Amino acid sequence: MTRSAAQGRTAPGGKVSPLFRKIEELQGDTAWGHVLDAGTGPKSLAWVASLDTQAWCAVTAQQTMADSARSALPAPPREQDRIVLGNWVDETFLAEEHFDTVLLDYLVGSVDAFAPYFQETLIHRLAARTRGVLYLTGTEPYVPIVADDEVGAFVGDLGRLRDACMLLGRGRPYREYPSFWAAAKLVEAGFTVTKEVFFPIRHRRRFLASQLEICDLNVRRFADPALAASMREHVERMRRRGEALIERHDGLPYGRDYVLRAVQGS
Repeated sequence: MTRSAAQGRTAPGGKVSPLFRKIEELQGDTAWGHVLDAGTGPKSLAWVASLDTQAWCAVTAQQTMADSARSALPAPPREQDRIVLGNWVDETFLAEEHFDTVLLDYLVGSVDAFAPYFQETLIHRLAARTRGVLYLTGTEPYVPIVADDEVGAFVGDLGRLRDACMLLGRGRPYREYPSFWAAAKLVEAGFTVTKEVFFPIRHRRRFLASQLEICDLNVRRFADPALAASMREHVERMRRRGEALIERHDGLPYGRDYVLRAVQGS
């Protein structure tokens, strides 16, 4: 799932998402200390910057994302705060730094588009940078699962359409990982998972629009014009199908997001 498509982070009107509110609740009275936003974006960085931290470090591999995240800040960063361009594939990246609180906000699911097969190494690499608590957010995968109900079937078909367009456009799809996989990999990396919290998703029109926008952008890159024309027609049929289901069901109630809280050691 792309950052624009991820549901549950920020509610309409710019309110802090239920996932971030839950992380604040799980943190309790523990000081945030030095915080690492390991795969930053506008929503996560705006939230991190609102916390009572000693300092924060926000990492992205893309200059455009760094610019977007910076522009989303309600105020200029403090002298001790940083937005850092870098890639966790580089084993020396921030190798000498350690953080009290680490946030992986939908990062594991987005890695496949940029660094295939790197998810497990990423978790181990960040474990070496964590001296306190780590929070991992994600979405339970809905592809390739085939659901029986019409809403679930549509969401799955939409995900397959998006991925097909990305592949035919010579890109790489994102790949979500289930909570049980993420929890197991955290344990393998030396963490103890102390809490798992789940959030049912009700997708709205902006989700449908964002997924179909990905399709539209990638169809432009198809090498076969006839295939591109046929795919555009299919995308429009999916748009009409999705809009009808959203009207009928007051959204698309399907799937769930999750937050894992993990601490170093047992």
